[in-house]
Amino acid sequence: MKKIFLIVLACLAIMVDVNAQELTNFMNREPIVSPEIGESQVTFRFLAPKADTVKITGGFTPTVKMKTSFGEMDVPGSLDLTKDEKGLWSITLPLPEPELYTYSFIVDGISVNDPTNTFMQRDGSRYLSVLLVPGEKTENYFEAEKRGNLHQVWYDSPTLKINRRMFVYTPYGYESSNKSYPVLYLLHGAGGDEDAWSSMGRTRQILDNLIEKGLAEPMICVMPNGNPNQMAAQTTQLPVSDMDYRDPSNRNNYVHSIVKDIVPYIEKNYRVIADPDHRAIAGLSMGGGHTIAAANEYPGTFQYICPLSMGIWGEQPDIDEKLQGLKKAGYKLYWLACGNTDFVYESAQKLDAKLTENGLEHTFYVTEGGHTWANWRIYLNTFAPLLFK
Repeated sequence: MKKIFLIVLACLAIMVDVNAQELTNFMNREPIVSPEIGESQVTFRFLAPKADTVKITGGFTPTVKMKTSFGEMDVPGSLDLTKDEKGLWSITLPLPEPELYTYSFIVDGISVNDPTNTFMQRDGSRYLSVLLVPGEKTENYFEAEKRGNLHQVWYDSPTLKINRRMFVYTPYGYESSNKSYPVLYLLHGAGGDEDAWSSMGRTRQILDNLIEKGLAEPMICVMPNGNPNQMAAQTTQLPVSDMDYRDPSNRNNYVHSIVKDIVPYIEKNYRVIADPDHRAIAGLSMGGGHTIAAANEYPGTFQYICPLSMGIWGEQPDIDEKLQGLKKAGYKLYWLACGNTDFVYESAQKLDAKLTENGLEHTFYVTEGGHTWANWRIYLNTFAPLLFK
């Protein structure tokens, strides 16, 4: 009996050493709060008695220059935490400007998420802790009082020859009414998947708030997976097809699947107003390219067209012909947006010039900053109230 007791005690000691931070609430010890947001400052804490160094890096830390395949870019640097006599590391910083930031700790050179922060986001294969600073800019990133639903929907794609998943947002009241709604098809960028806009873009929260305030029309929002070789996000562990979607013979296969597979599925299975006047398409980066291609390849299908952080990339000798086709078919809104330090800003400027040259009325919405979710959330906040008016 004594031997069993000693084994149990030893196991408990190991658990406490490995999971000390997670177990504080169960061991009659003062809970560790991180991040702790005050009126003018924020404190981060991390319990690691045996660590030699703990740093923090994130969207609010000073930037450093780094060479990338897109050229030299500013990336987050790191700041040192200070260790107390109990092995608790901490740092107090001036409260950053209202924004949604991601961050992580670097413990003896290893990146670690904040174990006491339950607010996390997934960016492809990475999970990151989140700091959401309240303010006018971020007020729509918090939960509204009247919340819509987010559905994970599986559908067959004859165009891509696989069964696929997409996320579908339905506004508050959809399930309890017979009303039909317009639809926004919202597309993610490279490295993302069907969860990107809802996780990092805060799409449900933004639309909930805009609709609740009467600033946007109640709408359904469809967020597909833009990787035509994937059935769904990597987290599903489903196999990826060996289709090379960069092969010229497969060009626009995903765009075709949007119009031929996804739109018909939504219009058959959801209460929607199934006409071009009640269809919008928008996307960021790669999804911006898909948005431009969908508008050009299927003119008249979407009356609201919003490419974000994208433009004319590479040689497109038929761009004038395509834009004239779109002009002839007609549309209600062409809303192009890009950050002025974005590496695709020049391509967005080219599209702006071509739209002007071909006589297509449009808006070119330019913001500060680069190729970031901070901008894409602003763009959704800005163009959503313009839809279906």
